[in-house]
This record gives sequence, C-alpha cells and structure tokens, in this order.
Amino acid sequence: MNESNSDYKKRVLDAISPTYCAAKGLNGTVWLGSGTSTACHHPPASKIPLTELKASYKALLNTEYRKTVRKEMIDGIQTKECDYCWRVENLGKDLVSDRVYKSIIHSEEDIQKSIEQYKNFEDIAPKTLEISFDNLCNFACSYCNASFSSTWAHDIKVNGAYQNLVSDGAGAYHQDGSWAMPYGIKNKDNPYTEAFWQWWNNELQHSLVELRVTGGEGTMSPDFWKLIDWWEQNPDCKVRLAVNSNLGAKKELIERLCNATHSFEDFHLYTSCEAWGEQAEYIRDGLNYDEWLNNFDYMLREGNCKNTHVMMTINALCLGSITDFMDDMLDLKRTYGDHHACMSFNILRFPSFMSVNTLPEDIRLKQALWIERWLSANKYRLAQHEVEGIERMITYIREVDEGHSNVSSLESRQRDFRTFFAEYDQRRGKNFVETFPALKDWYLSLPMTELKPIKELINGDNTKAMEFVHKELLNKAKEEGWILSPSKANPGSQEYVEPQTVRDIINPDSNE
Repeated sequence: MNESNSDYKKRVLDAISPTYCAAKGLNGTVWLGSGTSTACHHPPASKIPLTELKASYKALLNTEYRKTVRKEMIDGIQTKECDYCWRVENLGKDLVSDRVYKSIIHSEEDIQKSIEQYKNFEDIAPKTLEISFDNLCNFACSYCNASFSSTWAHDIKVNGAYQNLVSDGAGAYHQDGSWAMPYGIKNKDNPYTEAFWQWWNNELQHSLVELRVTGGEGTMSPDFWKLIDWWEQNPDCKVRLAVNSNLGAKKELIERLCNATHSFEDFHLYTSCEAWGEQAEYIRDGLNYDEWLNNFDYMLREGNCKNTHVMMTINALCLGSITDFMDDMLDLKRTYGDHHACMSFNILRFPSFMSVNTLPEDIRLKQALWIERWLSANKYRLAQHEVEGIERMITYIREVDEGHSNVSSLESRQRDFRTFFAEYDQRRGKNFVETFPALKDWYLSLPMTELKPIKELINGDNTKAMEFVHKELLNKAKEEGWILSPSKANPGSQEYVEPQTVRDIINPDSNE
C-alpha cells in the first residue's frame, strides 16, 4: 500500500522539525530580469544583493536572509514568508500543505543531507530550479500585474494606474513594472543572467534534477530559445526540462515548442487555467479558451511530453465554472493517460480582493457544496494529490473568511473588487455582469471606493513589502548570537556561523 502524503509528513518532515520544508534549500525560483528570488512560488520574492552575487554566483539562491530562514525552519518556527502553508496546516493537524508536495519530490538522502546544511548556513545547490528570464507576456490576467507581464505594463503605461484601490495588494496596479526589467528586454549586461549561466556551466547542468522555465510567457523570451539551442547541442544532458506556457502564443511559437520537445528524453509541460469558456477568458485576458484547449491537445498529440500539468489559481471568479473546466481535464486524461492534465490547486492570496474569501458566505458555501459533489462523483478518476488538493480547496472556501495578510477588512476588499472590475471592464472591453450572472446581484450591491485619483505611478518593487521582515529576522539572528564572518566555502563572501565555531574560522590551527 502506498504511503499517504499525511503519513509521509509525519515520518519524514515532522521527524526533522514541524516546520521543515525541503523546498527552502533544494528548490528555488529566480527572476533574473529583476534580480529577485524565492524558494517556491508562494513566498514573496526577495532581492539578491549584488554584493553577495559578486562574491558567489550561488547567491542566486543562497543569500544570508534565505540561510537564516532555513535555520528557523529547523528550529520549528513558522517563518513569516511561508504563511501560505501555515494557513492551510493551521486549519487542522491532518491537512497537508504544499510544503509536503514540494518536499516529497526530493530523495530522502538529499533531505537528510540538507539538515546539517540548514543548521550550518551552508550554500546549497538546488535539485529543482525555476527561472524567469524576463516578463515578456502576451496575456494580462486579472490577478497578475506589470511586474510579471509586459502586456500589463503596456496597459498601465497607456491608461495610467488603476484608481481608488485601498486594500493590500492594490499597489500592484499602481506601477508599470519598470522595476522588474532594469536591464531591458534583451537583458544586456544583466549580472543575474550571467550568474545563472556561470552556475549552469560549472555545476547545475550536472547536479540538477529539473530546470523549469517560467515567465512572463517563456516562449516569448530570446534567452529561452538560447537555452533550447544549448540543449540541442548538448543532448547528453540528463536534467529534466519543464516549461511554463500559457499556450496562447503565436502559432509558430507553439509549433516550435512542440518540435523542441523531441530533443528531450524527459520534457514536462506546465500550463494554467482554472475556469471554463468565457469566464476563463475574462479572468485571463488574452486567452481564447477553445484555442488554448486545442493547443493543449496539439502538444499532447504531437509533442514528446512525458507529463503535463495544469496550474489552477483558485480565485473568486473561477468557482462558478471550475467543475466544467475539470471535466475538460478529465477528458484529456481519458484520451492521453492519467499522467497528463495533472491538476494543482493554488489558493490566490494577492491581491486579496480577488480571493475566494472576498465572496459572501452564502455563495462560498454553495460553490463548496457543488465542488464537493463533483469530487464525490469523480474521485476514482483522480490522483491522490488531486483529491487532496480539491479537499483542501473545499475546506479553505468554507472556513477561511479573512485575507492572508489580516490587514484589509472585508468591506475594503469588496469595495476594491467592484472598483477594480468596473475599470477592468472599461480597459479590456469586458462585461462582468454578463459573464458572471450568478454574481450579478451581489456585485451590483457593492459600493465603489471614492478617493482622490492617483496621478503618479509608484515604484512597484514588490520586494519592498518584505524588507521589514528580512531586517527583523537578520537582527534577531545577531541578537541570538549569530555573527557575520568570512565564509570558508566561498572566500570573499559572508555567512552566519554559530558562536562556538567562530574561533575555528578565525584561526583554524589554534588549539586554544
């Protein structure tokens, strides 16, 4: 009998620490265009200091801040940047959060090795790495923003900032994304891109299990095709390549991607959607649902994709048609096998006014019941992780009625919901009321915020919000006896070391 994810959590992770997560050391996401990184797609991005990068290209994922967070996880602390998982786990002791899914993919040997690396603030070479070369993207999804989509950036530059938004996350719509691409769309002289290629050439092409390329839309990036060209010239590379694509790019790019898959023994495709038909097209501006579904089918039929995955972002607008969408995914599974159209259920947190907990309780409970009935009828056709993801989603829809930050009130989030989508309709030529008739009465009952118009764009750097957390954690580490000292592993850089080892680093030959 296969071990359940809950039993794995108890046997492997909890034996290390109730807050240990392998992703914090063995996984990483790096936005090379902006020089920011995170351990997975849930925590906010943080800056990679150029001073640390100059000392070692491994600082792409091994900043002093990240090493300190790893130590917290070993010490059983629910570190602040990982609120996504703690929110889920704190709903019930038997609930499985994403830290389990992001740990179980790694070997237990690598996990055991990471324990001492976490404790000793060592540089860690990831086993799975996700990179974004730039923010070039042909979509402008409602819950995305200019930092991650050049099409969103164009909207803001042409039409200005969205007005009268006051809840947390609203600042994302007051900026044009210029902070995210300081080196331009060609990434010329970008030290972060150069650091990636250094690490790739020296180590990662041999040590990584998986390299995953995201965006923007990865297929629109010149650096992405540079990577594909490298791979075609180095066919013996054993690293698994995974690509995130919205499958809505120009036909020639989709065909080129499909053809490229035949150069790999182990190619994985990730795409995104969570609603059906015109509701999906409303949420993901730029999407043509039928075209997306046809392109997905084309990649499955003509490509060499070992597995395909669908990343679903669970938001306030997808619940009404989510079961219709999942029916389409089941059809793909039936045609191409259970290892295709594998669904993951990711709860949207920011902007908080688009979260499912912005909806009124009666609508949430009704939708949760409908999804629960669908699950009961289709459970036998789903993988264990999909069943657990849907069960977790149902619990979240029913029980969580506050935003993740606990900063914005329900009233402010609902006001922003109405205000944002009224302006979104005007800018994008859409109609909320016609697209979501089940939400019509509630939507029209909401007041819109009336504040002084925003005339100037803000900087928009989304790492600013977490700076106080970083400083607080590093200061705490120093107060508890951890000090900065020259690194033995990386001469010229610094790392935190335990007080009892300082003597050995200063004078390793001393017997005193």
